[in-house]
Parts: sequence; C-alpha cells; structure tokens
Amino acid sequence: MAEGWARHLKSDTIEAYSAGTEPKGIDPRAVKTMAEVRIDISGCRSKSVLDLPDVEFDYVITLCDNAAQTCPFFPARKAIIHHGFDDPPRLAEGARDEEQAMQPYRRVRDEIKAYVETLPGSLSAEAE
Repeated sequence: MAEGWARHLKSDTIEAYSAGTEPKGIDPRAVKTMAEVRIDISGCRSKSVLDLPDVEFDYVITLCDNAAQTCPFFPARKAIIHHGFDDPPRLAEGARDEEQAMQPYRRVRDEIKAYVETLPGSLSAEAE
C-alpha cells in the first residue's frame, strides 16, 4: 500500500520501492482496499529486499516492526528510518466476516496515506 500511495501522490519527487523480508505474494485485501480509493496495485508483486541489491537508496523506511528488526543491512545515503504501522493481516485474523476483516486494512491504508503526504519533508526530522 505504501508503494502505491508513494507512486500515486509523490511520483514527481519520490522513486518508491517496496520489498519485504518474507514476501508472501500481494495481499488481495490490500489490493481491494487500495481500489476503493482508485489506486490499482493489482499489478504489483511482492518482492524480497534481496531483489534490490543494486539500488542506491537515499532513505530506507521500514514500516513494520518485524522488518525493522530483521531487515538486512541496506546502505542509505541519508538515513534508515522506522515508521511502524499495524499489520492488517494480523489484525484481520479471526474477523467474523469480510467487512470486519477489511476495517484494519482501511485504517492502515489511510494512516499510510497521511504519512506519505508528509514526504519527503518529514524525512529530515525523522532521521535526526
């Protein structure tokens, strides 16, 4: 969702890459929740951080606690920043129906949007 927001809102200033420590495929609920705000991420693929060995990053931003703890070293010219969000699939476990399962996806989608809207300006403050 973060890459989708970054490409949608900030493609003129940010070249976004998204990768995880344990890629599992793109989450259909993430695709659905982004489609609700007219952003199509259905063509995205789940990538491993190991798929991006030659990319030089200004900033590396980890978005979940697991990634912050297990992410292999990525050289960032300016900073490595952790800005954590809840994990929607974990929050959706045990939901009584699909509508209830979608609620954490929508909340986190909107929280990620709000964060991306602050970029790149907030990166300098977070790096300190």
